[in-house]
Amino acid sequence: MRQQRRTFLLGMAAAGGAAITGCATTTPKAPTLRGYNVPAIDLHAHWHAPDFVALIEKEGGANGGKVSRDAKGQVVLDVPGMGTVFQEQYMSLEVRLKAMDATGVDIHALSETSPMVYWAPPAFGLKLSQVYNDSLAAAHQQYPTRFLGLMTLPMQAPEFAVKEIERAAKLPGIKGVYIATAINGRNLDDKAFWPVYERCEAMNLPLLLHPINPVGAERMKSYYLRNFIGNPVDTGIAAASLIFGGVMDAFPKLDVVLPHAGGITPILIGRWDHGSSVRPETKHMTKAPSTYLRRFHYDTISHSPQIMANIVKQVGADRVVLGSDHPADMSLERPVDFVESIPELSRSERELILGGNAKRLLRI
Repeated sequence: MRQQRRTFLLGMAAAGGAAITGCATTTPKAPTLRGYNVPAIDLHAHWHAPDFVALIEKEGGANGGKVSRDAKGQVVLDVPGMGTVFQEQYMSLEVRLKAMDATGVDIHALSETSPMVYWAPPAFGLKLSQVYNDSLAAAHQQYPTRFLGLMTLPMQAPEFAVKEIERAAKLPGIKGVYIATAINGRNLDDKAFWPVYERCEAMNLPLLLHPINPVGAERMKSYYLRNFIGNPVDTGIAAASLIFGGVMDAFPKLDVVLPHAGGITPILIGRWDHGSSVRPETKHMTKAPSTYLRRFHYDTISHSPQIMANIVKQVGADRVVLGSDHPADMSLERPVDFVESIPELSRSERELILGGNAKRLLRI
């Protein structure tokens, strides 16, 4: 049955009526894997492109990385503060499609993950980004109704990043920009990054964030606390930097998606409001931080239906998007089921979260 569904969807794409290519086309209205009026679009799904991994294995060692293979034959990359094993479930599109079919996810917006490309010298970071983004386009062309791409950028060299935005945005299926919550120790309000935000805003490309090496990681080596605590904290630092640092004011049409249900942002917003009214460090603020809550979108990776319900009430169902963190062990393994378990949602709100908001953000 799953194969029949996939064959039908791909047949529609071949006919030219349902493929998601370019700005003028739209996602298929039916059928969807769970029978909703919108496709379930996962905006937080990681993919290591095989060509990207091959380039790291071939040239990463000469560009600051330590590259090896483990006992299973998997490529291993170690860079300062981070290490990555490029596993099959992160690389194989066919394995991914089976998981998507089994869990009712119609579309993955594919993105890179730790350690991204910021560890590399700028020229090699650009080369890695180009190979990855070309691979995103190829994945979309191979499975046009199932995969979209969120481009990777060499943010350690913003001038290269701007050029890559302009190049990669023309590739089929590329619908957004994916960057870390901090770039080599620099917060996202750093003025060096503002030309990147300007291009994203001008080209209607949403900016999606993800932690890779969270602040305080040296104190969180035990119990996987660097992920349990570090990732949500780093997301909050990124959101605060964008708010207090003036980025959200300077780029009023820039769409920003926060991972892991916004991390610590929703629960600390009252503290930020109070602090901004009494502390001299924030006297430049003309609006309360809470007024920016709805400038962000928040994915569903909270691992708690009740907490997610609270976030929906706080920011609105129109600011929440489906996310899974697939295929990590910290992922929502059944993200559509999770959305269906959030209490007090109407069907229309559920469909916004499952795919309606993502269609608007990605302009599909």
